[in-house]
Amino acid sequence: MAIPKPEFTIGIEEEYLLVDRDTRNLVQDPPESVMKDAVRKLEGQVGHEFLRSQIEVGTRICSTIQEARTDLARLRKAVAEVAEQHDFAMIAASTHPFAEWGEQLTTDNERYHMLAEDLQAVVRRLVICGMHVHVGIGDNDLRIDLMNQVSYFVPHLLALSASSPFWHGRDTGLKSYRMSVFKALPRTGLPEVFSSWSEYRRHVDVLVEAGLIEDATKLWWDVRPSERFPTLEMRISDVCTGIDDGITVAALYLSLLHMLYRRRRLNQRWRTYADMLVEENVWRAQRYGVEGSLMDFGIGELIPYPELIEELIALVSEDADELGCVAEVEHAREIVARGTSADRQLEVYRGAMATGADEQVALRAVVDLLIHESVAGV
Repeated sequence: MAIPKPEFTIGIEEEYLLVDRDTRNLVQDPPESVMKDAVRKLEGQVGHEFLRSQIEVGTRICSTIQEARTDLARLRKAVAEVAEQHDFAMIAASTHPFAEWGEQLTTDNERYHMLAEDLQAVVRRLVICGMHVHVGIGDNDLRIDLMNQVSYFVPHLLALSASSPFWHGRDTGLKSYRMSVFKALPRTGLPEVFSSWSEYRRHVDVLVEAGLIEDATKLWWDVRPSERFPTLEMRISDVCTGIDDGITVAALYLSLLHMLYRRRRLNQRWRTYADMLVEENVWRAQRYGVEGSLMDFGIGELIPYPELIEELIALVSEDADELGCVAEVEHAREIVARGTSADRQLEVYRGAMATGADEQVALRAVVDLLIHESVAGV
């Protein structure tokens, strides 16, 4: 029996940091009026995150990439306006250049208190933000099959999204340091390969029945079946500082899933590789971003990322055309040419240091860049 074509709807969640405009540091304990004002503007599309200095938004269920961009721009603009009213600013970056995790406060919420009790210092270190992309795939077994295949491409998406080169005031040497922090949690990384939805649920049920997790929302894999929606959720990416960069990452993920579905209808599959191999590419994406290279396991060679992105654009060109997101996918070339948010942050920091600025001044200049670029184009 043929599987009905998936909906390929899209939804995007982003997490932001609130910074004080005077100190450029995180706002440790923003007044309750911040969230109240945000909720008033955005109703059910905004919420708390684990730390009080964070805020999360989620688009509506969108039929096209363009619709998702319009809604995400509205959300970013509203959060930025609320922050401005309190003399704060919003930044879309996966780490803050110099904030200290030990100084942050946990949101007063039962779920977050349980996480803090269970995971202790590991979760308290999570002064990090990400972008999650949901794609509507109604058939359960198809969702698992596409998860098995699309995992190969998550390093490519991570490299393109990198926005976290700093941690505690230090240049980490990584383009996505967020990943190093996040992977300290259990049940992270690449998903297990399952033969069916029922096999996936059996494994989840083992953990639930043993009392280890309440439900599958505690599986924080790089890509996972959503527990709340009939979607396949990509979670590996940093939050992109520029909205159009984030939309490109979402468009590529959407197009990749469409490509894999199209090939399945032709009885073709993308080869799956051992996690130990794909994890090497995750590390290289984390370390080098778009300035490095990833392994092409088919030929057994490292390929410079600029060449890989051309191959990726060609691979999904038919699908991007059908989905109406060719321009958004091809914007990946511009990201590679000028660098990701991580590259631009490092450029500003090193430029300031080269002119004689001290480290704190240089880091504050990075925050200023993030404040500006987080709302540019919205």
